[in-house]
Amino acid sequence: MAQAQKATADARRIQAKALWRPGLEVLGSAGRMNASSAVNGASFAAPGFGQSNGVSFATSVSNGNTTSWGLGLRQPLISGELSARSDQLLQGAGAAEWQSQITRQALILNTSQRYFDVVLCAQRLNLLRRQQHAVMRSLTEAEDRFKLGDAPVTDIHEAQARAKALKAQVIDADNALQLAMSALQEASGLPSLSLPLAQPAADVLSPLPGNEEEVRVLALRNYPALELLQTRVAVAEAEVRGLGAGASASLDLVAQATRQHLTGSGDFGPASNDSRQQMIGLQFRMPIDTGGRNARQREALLAVDQARAALEQGRLQVGQQIRSVWLALDKAQERLQALAAALSAANSRLDATRLGRSVGDRTTLDLLNAENDRTAAALLLIQGRVEVLQNSLRLDALLGRLDESSLARINAKLVQGPDLQQMGE
Repeated sequence: MAQAQKATADARRIQAKALWRPGLEVLGSAGRMNASSAVNGASFAAPGFGQSNGVSFATSVSNGNTTSWGLGLRQPLISGELSARSDQLLQGAGAAEWQSQITRQALILNTSQRYFDVVLCAQRLNLLRRQQHAVMRSLTEAEDRFKLGDAPVTDIHEAQARAKALKAQVIDADNALQLAMSALQEASGLPSLSLPLAQPAADVLSPLPGNEEEVRVLALRNYPALELLQTRVAVAEAEVRGLGAGASASLDLVAQATRQHLTGSGDFGPASNDSRQQMIGLQFRMPIDTGGRNARQREALLAVDQARAALEQGRLQVGQQIRSVWLALDKAQERLQALAAALSAANSRLDATRLGRSVGDRTTLDLLNAENDRTAAALLLIQGRVEVLQNSLRLDALLGRLDESSLARINAKLVQGPDLQQMGE
């Protein structure tokens, strides 16, 4: 789609240039025609006849055969309407290019989001399976200890309930992974995917391009969607100029060659008339009544107001998006440190709970809850890292610089590293 939009921009520029090129036309007609002419008071002179004054000439043709042809060339020199149309086409070409860039950026953001959806789904499934195995070990241990009389039967029931719940969660997570992989294949066009995919590294942060106000100013100047809205304002303004009173006037260089032939019989017998004309010169046109031009101009003025309002609304929305993304990235380091600390604490708690369970200070339910909390903490950490990478891409999009180099920078932040289950241990 982006390539088609780029081709549309090139076509519009060609159209804008073509408006000022010479126009060539051929005219032809054939039919039946009545004609009469009368000249009175003419002066006639011919060799052998002398000169006669007050001579009358008359011809007529009734239902005669007529043919005509003509060749004309027109080169626009001055035309407010053509100037406005040319501006509209050039602005439309710019709009198509901005739309192409927007489409391209949306494709990058959508594909990256689908990729990270797969990463998150795969990690969630992996963590749930590990938790499921741990719960099954706890269930086996509870059953063995119950047989020895060292644990109540409630430990078995609690472990069984958690195992059943985890089985359902694993099934849901596997389904979600399959759907996410299908969406990624459709977005990327890849015939197949292999797991495991690279996941965010521990260091996913990149330097911000400036403070919040500097970033906002850059976005308002470079964001493609705002540029598109600005070109729409320019197109609407050009439409108003093209409907102005002065825009209807034009000056053209014209060249014409015509011939008309008429044969038949009339009141004075057989007659024929052959007329040929050639002309080159300047032609000025100024329509007096343009038929509803004022109404169309009022409509065009309203369209300008609407386009300007859309541009202002777009500026406000971009300002809000910049603030949201910038704050998320500015506080990302503190947030990731907190999530990593939470995972480390969850691992420590799980280790302590296992030890306490072995000596009878903790229950099976305590152990199951600790396993669940560690899984949740691990997922929150990888989700936080993914959000940093996605926000980095969104910031590049808002600044109008999202391209392959942005993806290369994100790829450098991905590793086939240790599983999150082991992080913080």
